[in-house]
Amino acid sequence: MVGGGTADLAPTVAVKVFSAGTAGCVADLVTFPLDTAKVRLQIQGESKASLEGQKARYRGVFGTIFTMVKTEGPRSLYSGLVAGLHRQMSFASVRIGLYDTMKQVYTRGSENTGIGARLLAGCTTGAMAVTFAQPTDVVKVRFQAQVRLPESGSVKRYSSTIEAYKTIARDEGVKGLWKGCLPNIARNAIVNCSELVTYDIIKELILKYNLMTDNMPCHFTAAFAAGFCTTIVASPVDVVKTRFMNSVPGQYSGAMNCALTMLIKEGPTAFYKGFMPSFLRLGSWNIVMFVSFEQIKRGVIRFQKESPL
Repeated sequence: MVGGGTADLAPTVAVKVFSAGTAGCVADLVTFPLDTAKVRLQIQGESKASLEGQKARYRGVFGTIFTMVKTEGPRSLYSGLVAGLHRQMSFASVRIGLYDTMKQVYTRGSENTGIGARLLAGCTTGAMAVTFAQPTDVVKVRFQAQVRLPESGSVKRYSSTIEAYKTIARDEGVKGLWKGCLPNIARNAIVNCSELVTYDIIKELILKYNLMTDNMPCHFTAAFAAGFCTTIVASPVDVVKTRFMNSVPGQYSGAMNCALTMLIKEGPTAFYKGFMPSFLRLGSWNIVMFVSFEQIKRGVIRFQKESPL
């Protein structure tokens, strides 16, 4: 990504990978309750046939958060956090940390990077990241979707992150850990392209026309725009991905069947369920992640310059 800041010493690939993974974890810690609310809203309606006549359990972002805190306790908002942090360390580090490297590969080292090379780089690192991190995403979604109701004596689906990995592998086979891999690759190709490319281009234009310096206000503005664009394009795929990964074996024959079932039973608006928490989450996640990424990257470079080793 353009810009440098502290800089005669350019960040190495290792610095970018480390900075991206760490920034992803920081962003997840801050925005995880919004992500959990988004998942709950997205899966609401799956059991519509059995819940006919009953009111929707969750209404709106903050209504969902309030209901969860009231019925399941505050800790429910961070259900799946460990798997979420596992995911970011293996996922954000690849898709964000290797983005500049892939741009160089597609432009063969040229300084003039076109939109095509940026899109290809975003698709490539997004697909690579999903390949590595899919099991962590499956476990994270399962934890976020599981409802804890102490008064009803309901049994939790999984008791710990490690137990979830083991149970899924045992009951559904190792391929169960890669459930929803194809819709997730599709989603992350879209997310990476809209998120990283939007951030990259907007930041480049801000600096090119001297609207801001390469600092926090610039990073904030570019990150906010990236979050908004990403939510618009990625929401339908994100809902299908969440439903499919959270489904029991045999519920859907595939991602396309899941999407078709949603369309027939719930209508086209089902694809934008949880849109507001998605936007709140992606917008805030992008801001925290990109600002953290730029600052961590600069901090590591500063440390390298000052280190006597």
